[in-house]
Amino acid sequence: MTAAGSPPLSRELAHYAALDRRLVAAVRRIRILPTVAWPPALEPAFLAAGEGVALRSPTVRYTAPDLVRERAELEAIQNEADAAHPLGDYLRSTAASWQIAAAMLEAVGTPAVSAHSAALYGCPGDAIPGSTLSNIDAARHFVAVADELGATRNDDDGEIGLPAETLRAELVPILDGFFGAGRIAVEVDPGLTAKAAAGATRIRLRASACFSEYDRHQLLAHEAFVHTLTALNGREQPHLRSLSRTSPRVTATQEGLAVFAELISGSIDIGRLKRISLRILAIDRALSGADFVEVFRFFRDAGQTAGDSFNSAQRVFRGVPTTGGAAFAKDNVYLHGLLTVHTFFRWALKNQRLDRTRALFAGKLTLSDAVNLQPWFDNGFIAPAQFLPPWLRRTRGLAGSLAFSLFANRIRMADVGAADLARG
Repeated sequence: MTAAGSPPLSRELAHYAALDRRLVAAVRRIRILPTVAWPPALEPAFLAAGEGVALRSPTVRYTAPDLVRERAELEAIQNEADAAHPLGDYLRSTAASWQIAAAMLEAVGTPAVSAHSAALYGCPGDAIPGSTLSNIDAARHFVAVADELGATRNDDDGEIGLPAETLRAELVPILDGFFGAGRIAVEVDPGLTAKAAAGATRIRLRASACFSEYDRHQLLAHEAFVHTLTALNGREQPHLRSLSRTSPRVTATQEGLAVFAELISGSIDIGRLKRISLRILAIDRALSGADFVEVFRFFRDAGQTAGDSFNSAQRVFRGVPTTGGAAFAKDNVYLHGLLTVHTFFRWALKNQRLDRTRALFAGKLTLSDAVNLQPWFDNGFIAPAQFLPPWLRRTRGLAGSLAFSLFANRIRMADVGAADLARG
């Protein structure tokens, strides 16, 4: 099938377009977060017990899906895609990541989920590209800076701020003005665990949550202008409709890009960086044997409220036993993704390739996809992004910020003293 008005595809491109259609069909039943999600009733039951020594880790029951046929089809797609061709490599890598995800979901509720999730999302001890530092090193740095600045911020449901319904009413005209009237629905969801979640046509807000001004700006930058935006652009692709789906292999780039959007638009605060970093440290503790109660108390000791600590701890134990020694590693990607995306944008500026940053928004891609698939952007097989976030459209402002960071990062803070600053 070709887009209306476009010339017929070559045999090679038609082959990859057909494989892509099979891929989209094969992954429809592979639903990662819904499968590992906890029932909302577990939180009030746990918190009602108080915080004494009698606390017990929750018992969570999961329903494992049967994905044998899906895994077989994904294997067939990999076998029919040429790994030496960039489009074939994209399809093989994407299918392989979905295959791991399917195996993970079939093992839901067992320790085996831990290794599968690490294969998809990485580990706390993984090195950050371009440095000798690990995710844990970065997490400890941001937690220490946040503590030094006294950036403790309570995000409990009782925080004074915007109720979910009020925020919904504020978001609707903004999204209508950006994406078109009625294209994106904003819903208040009483069963949502996260404060907010976004898809291609819907953004959900947790009914019991109260949102600060930072939350409001972060939600627009992160959820609307990255997750929703890339999903919509992916749906407009004429041949690679898989670009509308967040395959496991693109999760780090998607979440890193979303947090980078918060950073570059001035929407992130040090308290959020601390929360992201604490989750990495908590994953490491769980992998080292800490159970749910110990991880819950880790978040409490770090300054989070009881409600936030429960939600943070359950993120770590989604899909795995709560007795310790296993973890769901997805939250590893936020900080790692932020740092790699930031490095990618600096590379793009240094090499005068900011056009590659725009390619990232044409759908759900990895950083390497944006580079390796360039010829198929150029020949129209992959369509350019229909929507771009506001900050990316202000190219000169983005270039100014990146140019400053490129030079400023050459200054070694260890060599700077108060006397040096006084002379300035």
